[in-house]
Amino acid sequence: MAMTGTAHKPPTLPPTLEYLEGLARAELKTLPEELAHHVADVVIRIADFPDPEIEREMGLRSPFDLLGLYQGVSLDRKSIAATPEDIDMIFLYRRPILDYWCETGGDLGHVVRHVLIHEIGHHIGLSDADMERIEKEGQGPGFTCA
Repeated sequence: MAMTGTAHKPPTLPPTLEYLEGLARAELKTLPEELAHHVADVVIRIADFPDPEIEREMGLRSPFDLLGLYQGVSLDRKSIAATPEDIDMIFLYRRPILDYWCETGGDLGHVVRHVLIHEIGHHIGLSDADMERIEKEGQGPGFTCA
């Protein structure tokens, strides 16, 4: 198929850590209130891979096995007197996310949203059915891997 002058070329470089962070922040703003109010102050961190300690703790066979991780005090143990070291963080792992994105051929924003929903959902005790419902409610057009 010939490319026309108006066709959009797929990106030639993978999205950067900074791009993924901006995308994650944008996707976080699209989450429904049932999730959003739990993560109003969450910090998002982007890394290429989980660190070796996380890999060992989680028994990962490969660093590509983990797309994201919510680290924080579980809701049943959270206190209004939480100290700064109790800051909740969502880690998104760029290389595994990009690998998954290209394997599935889906939209990168949807992949990031999926990871955010699952990390937050597991943290607050949602069922897989609840998380699937939330994901379906937010489907829309986006940026696919070519």
